[in-house]
Amino acid sequence: MTRVTQTVRAAEKEQVLSLLSGRPVVLIGMMGAGKTTVGRRLAARLGRTFLDSDEEIETAANMKIDDIFATHGEAEFRAGEARVVAGILRDPGIVLATGGGAFMNAETRALIKSAAVSIWIKADFDLLFARVSKRSNRPLLKTNDPRATLKGLIEARYPIYAEADVTVVSKDVPQEVVAGDIIEALIAHLTPGEPA
Repeated sequence: MTRVTQTVRAAEKEQVLSLLSGRPVVLIGMMGAGKTTVGRRLAARLGRTFLDSDEEIETAANMKIDDIFATHGEAEFRAGEARVVAGILRDPGIVLATGGGAFMNAETRALIKSAAVSIWIKADFDLLFARVSKRSNRPLLKTNDPRATLKGLIEARYPIYAEADVTVVSKDVPQEVVAGDIIEALIAHLTPGEPA
């Protein structure tokens, strides 16, 4: 990294942190959008703590997400998810990657809107399916037709995700690039007088 790049990044970091005034940044989007990977890079660039709500749920429940779904069902998982997200948002200065369904819960969505800045990492179907097909830990896609299931989830969730404060498109590029796009979008969104 060149000295100029370091200087620009340091200036962007200070600007974003000042504009956020301690508010958490919450990443929302579909499974496979890159929330965790991008979130880690974003947190590192901002000098913030990164948390993944799915990991925090697993720690709180002492169970894997798959096992929570299998043992207790999706409704109980979502209730636990809402409690975990609410607890995390009490801590200022974090970057939180949420599970794909978290923002669909009206209470969780309202809490995120009031306590944090939400960023939808939007990705198209082909990119998402290519990414999620590489892993078997997606309980919602354990169906006879995971492609149709994913398309149905996109149709149901994208109109709600569109309520996020900021939308950044995830492309098939290094996630560091997407983290940079988020920083630029945050500056544009939070700077008074700038178009949101």
